[in-house]
Amino acid sequence: METDQTSPKDADSVPPPETIVVHDHRVACDGGGGALGHPKVFYEIGEEGFVECLYCDRRFVLAHD
Repeated sequence: METDQTSPKDADSVPPPETIVVHDHRVACDGGGGALGHPKVFYEIGEEGFVECLYCDRRFVLAHD
């Protein structure tokens, strides 16, 4: 029986729900604020050039200026 659900082995192939290009290594995420948001958290973008929010999976990508 086939399903449309992603199995754990495919987890890395699922695209992030939202990608935001930033120009600073430090970013903050609140999930969009309001009632649908989450507590504000801060992240530091490392050598890989991106970081994902642990609450909402937004991906922050460092711009290559």
